[in-house]
Amino acid sequence: MLKVDNLHAFYGKSHVLHGVSFGVGAGEIVALLGRNGSGRSTAAKTIMGLVDGQGSLLWKGQEILGKKVYEVAHLGIGYVPENRDIFPTLTVHQNLQLGQKKAAGGGRWSFDDMYTMFPRLKERQHTEAGVLSGGEQQMLTLCRTLMGDPDLIIIDEPTEGLAPKIVELVAQYLKTLKERGISVLLIEQKLTIAMQISDRCLVMGHGSIVFDGTPKTLNDDSYIRKEWLEV
Repeated sequence: MLKVDNLHAFYGKSHVLHGVSFGVGAGEIVALLGRNGSGRSTAAKTIMGLVDGQGSLLWKGQEILGKKVYEVAHLGIGYVPENRDIFPTLTVHQNLQLGQKKAAGGGRWSFDDMYTMFPRLKERQHTEAGVLSGGEQQMLTLCRTLMGDPDLIIIDEPTEGLAPKIVELVAQYLKTLKERGISVLLIEQKLTIAMQISDRCLVMGHGSIVFDGTPKTLNDDSYIRKEWLEV
């Protein structure tokens, strides 16, 4: 579904991505791993059009490099940023409403689906999002993105700063996406989460892909884990 080919990206004169190439198939969970500063978040932002890039980004065979962020979103790619970006003065339910890109009932996901997956959101649906805990805000951001009915969802560090019980909830949520045929590009530092739920693991180092393989192969590769991952 997504094919990234020889992707380069810059922040001013700083060359951040150096010829990154990988793909994400239909209904596949791909974990993008690496240390802080390796270029993982920049890769996600370049796919979404938030950072200018050079190379090729094919989405279902269509070139999307250079498109505006809203154009990429309307083509079916959802993005959950690391900083969550909820609307703090709006209620939980209103935040979910803002995520809808199709008429009510026109997508694969409903409000009931969101509240079934995360009952805590249902309990707080009339509460302003700004007073939610960090874990609740992460749930809300994930669900708001899903309300846009994406075919691929890019999630940047969804478990950062969350309690272990909430981390398990997020992992189960990602498995549910796979069951519904949604592809996931998961940017994560926690190797254990990636090993549990991903079909393939990519490892980035200094703006390049240094490993592309199965979780088992990565687990057996002590050099990659020692040199390029925080474990």
